[in-house]
Amino acid sequence: MTNAFDVDTGKLIKSAGAKLKGTIDKPQWAGRTKSGSHSERLPYQADFWYDRCASILWQAYSKGVVGVNRLRGHYGGKKNRGARPSKHRRSGGSLIRKGFQVLEKAGFLKKEKLGRSITGKGKKLLDNTAHEISKAKV
Repeated sequence: MTNAFDVDTGKLIKSAGAKLKGTIDKPQWAGRTKSGSHSERLPYQADFWYDRCASILWQAYSKGVVGVNRLRGHYGGKKNRGARPSKHRRSGGSLIRKGFQVLEKAGFLKKEKLGRSITGKGKKLLDNTAHEISKAKV
């Protein structure tokens, strides 16, 4: 059986985000906030919240235990500071924290001592999505 490491990560996150759309709720403010201080504009994707939650799930799958602080660095980016050199800025933590809470409530993540880890239900979602992607490719 195919697992999540065997397929393209971008396709996996998009497909898993589409599957999460029916299972988790999107906060009202999610479409009206920037993802961090490095962003100049709001996310332009309609399904940004679901894709970010799928990406959080993938990070927990691939790295084991993850926390808000670790993912703030991962989702951060380069801040344009005008004439001065650009610097890396961390992403906002609220979006990640709320994503953790929603995924935990749905049963895809569980709380650990130092962060959150993926549950069997979350692994099953990503592995089944990867299997569907690999079948469609052949």
